[in-house]
Amino acid sequence: MSQWVIFDLFGFPYRTVLMKTNGRRYCQKPFKCEELERLVVKKSDNYVRQRGKYFWQQRGFPTEQSFLGVMKVYMREVAVEKAGSFSCEEMFRLRLKEWSAEEEFPDLSQHNNLMAKHLTLDMYSQLRERVTPRGFTLNQVIQPGVDNPGHPFIMTVGCVAGDEETYEVFKELLDPVIEDRHGGYKPADKHKTDLNPDNLKGGDDLDPNYVLSSRVRTGRSIRGFCLPPHCSRGERRMVEKLSNEALDSLTGDLKGKYYALKNMTDAEQQQLIDDHFLFDKPVSPLLLASGMARDWPDARGIWHNDNKTFLVWVNEEDHLRVISMQKGGNMKEVFNRFCTGLTKIESLFKEKGHEFMWNEHLGYVLTCPSNLGTGLRAGVHMKLPNMSKHAKFEEVLKRLRLQKRGTGGVDTAAVGGVFDISNADRLGFSEVELVQMVVDGVKLLTEMEKRLEKGQSIDDLMPAQK
Repeated sequence: MSQWVIFDLFGFPYRTVLMKTNGRRYCQKPFKCEELERLVVKKSDNYVRQRGKYFWQQRGFPTEQSFLGVMKVYMREVAVEKAGSFSCEEMFRLRLKEWSAEEEFPDLSQHNNLMAKHLTLDMYSQLRERVTPRGFTLNQVIQPGVDNPGHPFIMTVGCVAGDEETYEVFKELLDPVIEDRHGGYKPADKHKTDLNPDNLKGGDDLDPNYVLSSRVRTGRSIRGFCLPPHCSRGERRMVEKLSNEALDSLTGDLKGKYYALKNMTDAEQQQLIDDHFLFDKPVSPLLLASGMARDWPDARGIWHNDNKTFLVWVNEEDHLRVISMQKGGNMKEVFNRFCTGLTKIESLFKEKGHEFMWNEHLGYVLTCPSNLGTGLRAGVHMKLPNMSKHAKFEEVLKRLRLQKRGTGGVDTAAVGGVFDISNADRLGFSEVELVQMVVDGVKLLTEMEKRLEKGQSIDDLMPAQK
């Protein structure tokens, strides 16, 4: 027997459904999630009770129990397909509890990242039912690290945040990851900020014969919006709109223009990439696994001043990437422009009723746990053809709290002995302290390179651990 039944359930008035009482039914078995199964029974009972004692007879069912049984089947199906009036968290648990934690725990036996190092089955079981107010789950947090076992030489973090609340909701996992990545930074520690360029000592005298270019960059996230791994198209477009409006208000040396990626010609886009001004479509497996390349290039773009010395990337890995850069070794000038521009941008957002994500423990909140705190990377491209071959090169960098990359960034080779040298830390140090480390370290590396050019020893120049 088939019955056309018009239900008014879960906020879907008068939805018509064909119910086959003698045919195939979906979701006939009770949910393994006892909480949701009780909710299904309760809603089914209430539906019948509210419509009168003999409502089931009016719908052609032989008994009240037979009608109630069909109601439960339908309730489960609506729960699975439409979510109905179940909350986001209830629906998440509904799907989750069909499988045990042991059945769902990822195989991390061959992985080399901080997420895999700290995530245990017990922790997974404890955290997997949690969801942030904006719907970001544990599986979304860890997916980049699950899909990418790790870099052979670099210990990646292997996880991302989908919103500001991620770091609190999943702190049992993220706190040890942060502590490991940021040199023992404890959950009770407080971050410090210093964007006063006058506090930087020196930096305007780096040898231009060795230092080819200087750059300082950071990221910023706009409070109230999901981060790139989890944002919707509408959110992403609103971030672009707000950013464009704020940046358009900059004046003087910072005056510039916004260029949307979708409106650029291929030639224009490639030229900006070749000039190291523009980000390309993400190809890194880590970025792809996190969902940051969705809808590319919609609502992505670059803003730069007329001199192309101050740039803002919009909707790449973070809402905003703010960059100050120029040729040569005047890091002080680069940092001064960076601090001035960044402070002005933040004030423009505040004027429009928006602020950046920040708290006293994590500093500025960004997508990747590795960039928390300052989010700052101060770097130079410098010639080190001799020093880079020295047996103590890696040890020197470690003691100076610096890191090296190839000429084109991570996973690229150093062309002509030119390396990208930058600070290794982000969290627990102020912006001035990090840039100072780079300035002092680059000066020492330059002196060591000059010694080696002359065939002299550098043993007496070996630095103490900072």
